[in-house]
Amino acid sequence: MAMGKVRYWAAAKEAAGVAEESFEAATLGELMTQITQNRPELARVVARSSFLIDGSPVGKRPHDEVILGHGVTVEVLPPFAGG
Repeated sequence: MAMGKVRYWAAAKEAAGVAEESFEAATLGELMTQITQNRPELARVVARSSFLIDGSPVGKRPHDEVILGHGVTVEVLPPFAGG
């Protein structure tokens, strides 16, 4: 189980109510389940978002297959207006 922090940008930050928070999860899929639990607006934003792990894009890889290392930073990037 990895520990790290998740950073929210734009609409994700607004929906989460915080700019960042700590997490403990083994995969990106597990992290997404944790952060969206009881947060329906964040779940809606996350479903449209892309993700960076320590600055590297996750792309289209299945989130349950993306293993998180200890101390990573996961960034949630919702679609931005204008591209």
